[in-house]
Amino acid sequence: MRYEEFTIEGRNAVIEAYRAGRPIDKLFLLDGCQDGPVMTIKREAKKQDTPVKYVTKERLDQLSETGKHQGVIAYAAAYEYAEVEDILEAARQKGEAPFLFLLDNIEDPHNLGAIIRTANLAGAHGVIIPKNRAAGLTAVVARTSAGALNFTPVARVTNMAKTIESLKKEGIWFVCADMGGTRMYDLNLKGPVGLVIGNEGEGVGRLVKEKCDMIASIPMKGDIDSLNASVAAGVLAYEIVRQRLEG
Repeated sequence: MRYEEFTIEGRNAVIEAYRAGRPIDKLFLLDGCQDGPVMTIKREAKKQDTPVKYVTKERLDQLSETGKHQGVIAYAAAYEYAEVEDILEAARQKGEAPFLFLLDNIEDPHNLGAIIRTANLAGAHGVIIPKNRAAGLTAVVARTSAGALNFTPVARVTNMAKTIESLKKEGIWFVCADMGGTRMYDLNLKGPVGLVIGNEGEGVGRLVKEKCDMIASIPMKGDIDSLNASVAAGVLAYEIVRQRLEG
């Protein structure tokens, strides 16, 4: 697998990328452009739920590596995304209770890469991220994961709250990180579990938090009141590991 993030420029190139099934993380279009090829690109973007941002020609010129963007620039994932079912199947093949990481709008690619690395080392079966307002699988994420992206599947979903609802039918319980929750040592985190980590600034969103079965807080003794998202993920993940090892 390669670590390059793919930038695709030009109308025909982007259309062909969609038709070839390449995952597109984000699409930049010249604001106001409505010609035939652009309308085709818009239709493909809608089919695949690609986030679309309408920008000025000046902004496209800044983003362009070739100077021949034709009003269209797409960012393609450096790695292909898995399906949520692939993650569940990985747990079944190992004969283990599912252990998932769900990341609610993690925007910093360094945090995302570090969390994927932690997920791998903690024995999680996969990571789930949202399609919008969040970092995708870019070159920075791949490098920061220190190779974990080769082994830990990452699925991307349109609606995190609905995904949690669906996974509950598989018998999975969900715990989210929040300062106002129950001390993590006082929670039963054994069995099929999904660990939900929130955005670096705002934490877990209200709708997602409402879907969680437990809210866990990390005891803090210092003078500041929060941890980096990837560090919080690591602390909670290893409490889950500890409890799973106890059986």
